[in-house]
Amino acid sequence: MPELPEVETLRRQLCTVVVGATIRQTRVIDPKLRGVRGVKGQKVKGFARHGKALAMTLTGGGSLLFHLRMTGRLLWQDGNGLLPHTRLVISFPHGRISLIDPRRFAMVTVRKKEDCIPLGSDPLDAFDPAHLLKIAQRSTTPIKSFLMDQRRIAGIGNIYACEILHRARLDPWRRVNGLSRDEWVKIGEAAQEILQRAIACRGTSVSDWRDLFGKEGEHQDYLSVYGREGAECLRCGGRVERQKLNGRGTYYCPTCQNGEGGE
Repeated sequence: MPELPEVETLRRQLCTVVVGATIRQTRVIDPKLRGVRGVKGQKVKGFARHGKALAMTLTGGGSLLFHLRMTGRLLWQDGNGLLPHTRLVISFPHGRISLIDPRRFAMVTVRKKEDCIPLGSDPLDAFDPAHLLKIAQRSTTPIKSFLMDQRRIAGIGNIYACEILHRARLDPWRRVNGLSRDEWVKIGEAAQEILQRAIACRGTSVSDWRDLFGKEGEHQDYLSVYGREGAECLRCGGRVERQKLNGRGTYYCPTCQNGEGGE
């Protein structure tokens, strides 16, 4: 599933390709996206991202909002022809953006304003330990589930939640109402470090993810725990385990993630 680093990668790449270009045509292949209309002839003003949501802002004052969900991705194409699982094509004079999505969960909506759907705070823009400590006091959910709740923190999914908690040395099953302010600070620092590195690597390709030009990301080469079940922990030498937490495969090291976060 594309998470914050993957969507930010798309935002940066799209800015170099279509900002200032005029939408020549939209072709809806999947009837689930039949609401995408009324943008022909408008110019692309820019791209904004909040969490996993990507907005193409238009000179007419509105925007196209993309939620890629499980297997959605955007591909820039110079030529003609539809690739398998293409659901939507947005054409420009010099090329086109295709939405490729085998599972058909991705959504594209036309909005009248240049905004994204309201979500929790974006960890790249605002990660306030005091605020998170306050709202966490009312919750007994495990910290990993809390990090992945888009209403509270926007953009973090399964891969990066596992990596952030390993970097912060926190047990994914810890209840958030038991975390200290210092532990929230450590989580914020870990999130900044890991997410920024993943963006620099153009995302993590462990399954379907490809960038705008069809290339794999490189952050999978830097994963500490995700996908490494049974391997040696790169920090302490323990064994990485995988267990289900709220239905999601959770990778962690029980040796060094067994209590309070620390160095």
